[in-house]
Amino acid sequence: MNRIARQVLTIVGALIGVGLVLQSHRALQALPWLHVLGHARGEVLVVVGLAVGGIVGYLLGPVLVAWASRTASWGEARLQRTPTQDLVSGSIGLIVGLIIAYLIGVTLSGMGFLGTILRVAITVAGGYFGLRISIRRKDDIMRPQNWLPARIKHRSSSDGTKPKILDTSVIIDGRIADIAQSGFLEGPLVIPAFVLEELRHIADSADMLKRNRGRRGLDILNRIQKEQNSVQIYEREVDPNLEVDSKLLKLAKILDGKVVTNDFNLNKVAELQGVPVLNINELANAVKPVVLPGEEMVVHVIKDGKESGQGIGYLDDGTMIVVDGGRKFIGQTIAVLVTSVLQTAAGRMIFAKLKSQVGMEAEAR
Repeated sequence: MNRIARQVLTIVGALIGVGLVLQSHRALQALPWLHVLGHARGEVLVVVGLAVGGIVGYLLGPVLVAWASRTASWGEARLQRTPTQDLVSGSIGLIVGLIIAYLIGVTLSGMGFLGTILRVAITVAGGYFGLRISIRRKDDIMRPQNWLPARIKHRSSSDGTKPKILDTSVIIDGRIADIAQSGFLEGPLVIPAFVLEELRHIADSADMLKRNRGRRGLDILNRIQKEQNSVQIYEREVDPNLEVDSKLLKLAKILDGKVVTNDFNLNKVAELQGVPVLNINELANAVKPVVLPGEEMVVHVIKDGKESGQGIGYLDDGTMIVVDGGRKFIGQTIAVLVTSVLQTAAGRMIFAKLKSQVGMEAEAR
């Protein structure tokens, strides 16, 4: 390819040399050393232009080829790193800017050389400003709902189809995959690129616990992508100077979406900034079965409690049950009666007594 390109550049250089000679024919004819050639002056000039242009093209060929190759590689690398949304919106803005510049330049066609200079300047400026403005406003350009009137926009945004933006903690938690599979989350699931980068960083950690958490999060993401058709990767960098939580909240404002998390602190900050949040811990507490004092339950006691004689068991949903007098039944499944239910910020706790103990107390009365 380099050899072919050098031959092509040699031919192009020769043709350019001939063209320059023909353009400057009268001035070159006046050279004193050409008078001795008589009528053959024109042919000699053509041969000289052909030779000089070909030599220059042959010598500059490798330099031009190397420069073109480096420029093409640089442009290809930049295009690969540029998000598709930037490319599409930038192309639209460039085309619109050039069209506007052309329409303005038509009115300057009768001004001669000055009009030509102005048309070139307007074309360059129109293309540049169209490209820059469209890239900065790409979120509005790529979201047609932003073009709708406010009344229609409000109606379309209140139908529960806002994008759901996943944070790192909810991905590592894993329950989001089951929730998405159940169909309770409507609209696209958005996974920001900075969240993926944080997961990758955690998965590469030297700490084994963090490494396992990161790899679990990546596995959950792969499962969600295979099971859901509405998963989107948001590749654009929101603001490199912000932390991950702040980026999530800003992205939610940009996309007019909701943040899905189980981070208590992020939930509170989002409420202060007016960003809608879906907390899966609140969802888990909401769907837990209601237990009333006096109900009978079957519990598998697995360890002792903090107080003397207490035993600890768990329901299938993770709710802790504290059994009074259940310490001696560790490793066994027993029947208990609920005495009280305590709701805390960390979840719900159920206090119970042995059914046999309650029966003995009733007989004693």
